[in-house]
Amino acid sequence: MHILVTGAAGFIGCHACLSFLRAGHTVVGIDNLNDYYSPALKEDRLALLRDDASFRFERLDLADDSGMERLFGKERFSHVVHLAAQAGVRYSLENPRAYIQSNLAGFGNILEGCRQARVEHLIYASSSSVYGLNTQMPFSTSQNVDHPISLYAATKKSNELMAHSYSHLYGLSCTGLRFFTVYGPWGRPDMALFIFTKAMLEGRPIPVFNEGKMQRDFTYIDDIVEGMQRLLGHPATPSPNWNPAAPDPATSSAPHRLYNIGNNQPVALLEFIRELEQALGEKARLELLPMQAGDVVATYADIEPLAQAVGFAPKTPLAEGIRNFVAWYRAYYQQ
Repeated sequence: MHILVTGAAGFIGCHACLSFLRAGHTVVGIDNLNDYYSPALKEDRLALLRDDASFRFERLDLADDSGMERLFGKERFSHVVHLAAQAGVRYSLENPRAYIQSNLAGFGNILEGCRQARVEHLIYASSSSVYGLNTQMPFSTSQNVDHPISLYAATKKSNELMAHSYSHLYGLSCTGLRFFTVYGPWGRPDMALFIFTKAMLEGRPIPVFNEGKMQRDFTYIDDIVEGMQRLLGHPATPSPNWNPAAPDPATSSAPHRLYNIGNNQPVALLEFIRELEQALGEKARLELLPMQAGDVVATYADIEPLAQAVGFAPKTPLAEGIRNFVAWYRAYYQQ
């Protein structure tokens, strides 16, 4: 396969590129290397990829219409894995325009490029955030998700609708993956595991929202990329059982499919912190805070449809995943 990976300098994007290269594919990675968090960390991720002759990197912004048109015209991608986005729920409260530009206008360029190039399969990143005010657990892709509570979540729901329309109109095979709290080595500095580790090693208290009464379906990065690797060769197809009188949001008469990709084992935040204490050999000091606007109390993924489709089965226990992150963090930051 000749694969375009957007957000190649990002956390999931870098790991995805490594996985695809190991499987023998050629990969073109793009990223705008913005300063939402440390560009140096992004450059160091790219350094893991640059020595592979089957990898090429291009600095490019998704919202650059002419640049994206040129890229799709020059390359003949068989597959596209779209992971680039302006991420983060909290940042969207302060910088909404960044999300509209990257997550909506940028995704439009991805869809149009895939259509013009007749890409065999587009896999794109959605998010567990789309479940918003839903409280029925576990979250299922067959549930209605019309009540997002952050602009970030709204843009991800919009991506699902945009992709479906391209599938319906042009026969573009699209698979949307709703990621559930991905963690692991080379993780993002704005995620809880990174924030907590940094604060504890510096002797500072860690911020704990909703006084710790939170649950997350923490999913290790290796399990995530294995799921994507399995899906590459399984493009979405129309569902023969789709009923327009009682439509299932997860499937369609078009070649469009939605899956949760998570660990299927929600963990209480305070338990997560205890595991981190064990891995670091440090005691956490908690700064208990009220619920953050745009956040949700719990996430819990129903992954049975993905298991049935491609045999997805997360294997990494939380304690092992946290130890792996801590080992990377200490080595990378020499702590």
